Amino acid sequence: MMLKVLMVLVLLGLVVSEPVAKQDPTSVLSDGTVTLGLGLYRTMADDTVLKTQNILFSPIVAASSLGVMALGARQNTASQVRSLLDVKVEEDKLHPSLSELLRDASDDETHSISWKISSRFYGPSWATLSRDFVEKSKLHYRHDHAKVNFRDKKSALLEINKWAEGNTKGKLPQITQNLPATEGAMFIYTMHFKPHWGEAFGHNMVDNRGFMISRHRTVSVQMMHRTGFYRYFEDEANQLQFLEIPLGQNRTSLVILMPFHVEPLERLEKMLTKENLRRWSEQLREQAVAVSLPIMDLNICHELQKHLEQLGLVEAVDKSKADFSGITGKKNLHVSSVLQATVLEITTGGNPFDENIFARKELQRPKLFYADHPFIFFVQDKKTGSVLIMGRLLKPRRDEGHDEL
Repeated sequence: MMLKVLMVLVLLGLVVSEPVAKQDPTSVLSDGTVTLGLGLYRTMADDTVLKTQNILFSPIVAASSLGVMALGARQNTASQVRSLLDVKVEEDKLHPSLSELLRDASDDETHSISWKISSRFYGPSWATLSRDFVEKSKLHYRHDHAKVNFRDKKSALLEINKWAEGNTKGKLPQITQNLPATEGAMFIYTMHFKPHWGEAFGHNMVDNRGFMISRHRTVSVQMMHRTGFYRYFEDEANQLQFLEIPLGQNRTSLVILMPFHVEPLERLEKMLTKENLRRWSEQLREQAVAVSLPIMDLNICHELQKHLEQLGLVEAVDKSKADFSGITGKKNLHVSSVLQATVLEITTGGNPFDENIFARKELQRPKLFYADHPFIFFVQDKKTGSVLIMGRLLKPRRDEGHDEL
């Protein structure tokens, strides 16, 4: 009798654990990019330096930077790096799965978007890099490698900025003016993101309008307009609008969260949780919406190291504790910088739309989504749920102060 009971318990254990065992690692990692993205956004929104600045970064690229670190991290440093990814994936599956997720999400042809990502590891001139680390980071993360003499500040800055400029066709001529205070590993990413609308905004439907940075300050911007059918939700209780606009081949979408009226975004940012995003998404319904969006051409650089440190990446950035012996063979290297520099272009271009929709009665009284004041936005891969781009727009023009840290 006891043997039968034990057999039943073993079988029950297998049945309960089977879904976890069979869960796709890329799906687990996709959910991790959302967690990481929201965590980074919150720390950046709370940063006094960024209080009046736009925010723009890629959670999935930030996750890949942690993946590169995980290749070379050992002991407790490795545990902290993996904890930020918020996943329970076996070591032998982590890097191939992260690689597949990044490759799939940034596939230009599949998504009909332009997203060029370049990444480079800069190590001190004295560091000897492990061949295994170099090969695996190239294989899984398409990571380039270089060494610079950080003590020669002028030459080091020239080298880094020249690399960034060359990889963005001149759109990012200067991603940094300063070097880290200590000699360590710099993880640098440049991105050029230009979405292609699922249904284009007409070139003739563009005019100059006012964008209200605050209730007392308005700047002139070009706004594009289009009326169509979009997934949309109004949260009356929280006084906000939630809009999803398909991109490319409907594999990705731009999601915008905007308050009804002009106000600081702190109130919405406090509500920015996975639970609320899920709740709002579940209430989206396709309906007629008249959309007005500012045309954007932004160039934004963020140093993410301090924000990752706030999320728990403490040992990796500590010169006396960091263990990246998988990179150099010794405990003599720490993370001194994680820099993301992004160009975001949002214009009218996209696929032709079906003009027959204008015969539908719903378009006679559409909902209005007039983005003439600050909002939060993110680009999400619909297949995996991973977050490609995330940020907020407080000011739509480059000349309204600096967006560089």
